[in-house]
Amino acid sequence: MLGFVGQFQHSLDAKGRLILPARFRPEFERGGHVSPNSEGCVALWTPSEFARQSEERLAQARTGGSAERQAARYWAANSSDVEFDRQGRFALPATIRAYAELEGDVLVVGALDHVELWAPATFERMVGPAEGLFRRGDDE
Repeated sequence: MLGFVGQFQHSLDAKGRLILPARFRPEFERGGHVSPNSEGCVALWTPSEFARQSEERLAQARTGGSAERQAARYWAANSSDVEFDRQGRFALPATIRAYAELEGDVLVVGALDHVELWAPATFERMVGPAEGLFRRGDDE
């Protein structure tokens, strides 16, 4: 699906679970995958998008140098399958929570072909400046 848009604030529960917004749930009926993502957030992928990402990273590792192989190893080692319960909750592994510094409130952000999970302070620091680009018309 190309169309994950919007942002929602939810909180991790005591077991490290997060609620996926209802509008995103239909794409995750067969489960999903979380992985470390750039800028310090976590990516939540549909099964088909995760497969595509895996193929791209494997190709980069095979044709690239040591840095590309190390990046692919890190990504694969820290990625995980997730399942959703009837309330739309899913558990985030401790390693992935630590990577993105997720505790308490979490921003669940649509990023077109995937969903991103952000610590609010990290989102403001990394993505907040983009507002100025849009206001000036520098987004093209």
